[in-house]
Amino acid sequence: MHIRPIFYSILVFICSSCASQSDDLSEVQLKLPKVEVKINGVSLEMPSGRMNKDELAKVKRSNSEWIAIIPYAYSRENDATVHYDYEGQWRGEGIEGTYECAQMAQELGLKVMLKPHVWVVGQGWPGKFDLNSEEEWLEWENTYREYILAYAQIADSMNIELFSIGTEYRIAVVKRPVFWEKLIEEVREVYKGELTYASNWDNYKRVGFWSKLDYIGVDAYFPLSKKPRPSLEELKLAWKPIQMELAILSAKESRPILFTEYGYKSVEFANAGFGDGDKSEIKTSPESQKVAYEALFETFWEEDFMAGGFFWKWHLYSDETIGGESNRRYTPQGKRAEKTIKEWYGKN
Repeated sequence: MHIRPIFYSILVFICSSCASQSDDLSEVQLKLPKVEVKINGVSLEMPSGRMNKDELAKVKRSNSEWIAIIPYAYSRENDATVHYDYEGQWRGEGIEGTYECAQMAQELGLKVMLKPHVWVVGQGWPGKFDLNSEEEWLEWENTYREYILAYAQIADSMNIELFSIGTEYRIAVVKRPVFWEKLIEEVREVYKGELTYASNWDNYKRVGFWSKLDYIGVDAYFPLSKKPRPSLEELKLAWKPIQMELAILSAKESRPILFTEYGYKSVEFANAGFGDGDKSEIKTSPESQKVAYEALFETFWEEDFMAGGFFWKWHLYSDETIGGESNRRYTPQGKRAEKTIKEWYGKN
């Protein structure tokens, strides 16, 4: 197995804790996965109406070979029930739209990760979601299980390559570990493809079931710099300790790292972390977005333990209505960052 110099120091560190078991470094080196082909993916914003195959095909101009289809469910703050495929939901985010999008992707030669995501009304993302009683947690488990198994069965019926069992449940993965392990077993009973879980960047070390999945999934919105326009070298230096921690976890669990989400707004302070850069007084900066992507790719994309990832995100509208250098959102469509992604994805 080819091990790059940075991993030699990492594995020596790992081996120091297990020297009593073996003095042979090669035995430890074998724990570090080697990914031959990257997952060059893009996260879709699912449409409110019917899918447009011509618009979906445009993801290929960035050399993307995978798409993440995200069927949303919702729950309410302090309410245990998970609702999915509900009346009034955007078509693309429900069961019918999932089938439609997956079929079009397959016709276009694209591979698919199906990535269910619960939106918490009153909170937004599910990272802060918590409940007050065992009764409530059991209600959440029952309805969340139903949601996940419904989409796992869809994924299996359509031969979808990769399935995520959840996204960014920072509290639930810590408080309900037995539930998640049982859920993985139940998903594997109905779905034959590979599995991951999309942990938040500040929570992946607290997930206890990585060994039961095929990939360690990380939504990689790591805060790297509070400067408005950090240089490429400054960002790469900020990535180094994170790179080391991820490599150590990859070796420990014998699983590759997959960035289930990654991306940057095209504004100053793009690397300050998810949600930063929302203020209107912050200047638009497509160059900051481009440099942020370059730093991530140069740090991770040629490393053996990195499986690839899905950038955030791609809108299925015409080029005239989304993207471009004046657009401040996460999409790289029509921006300098799209060319950077195309270059790196084209190395596969």
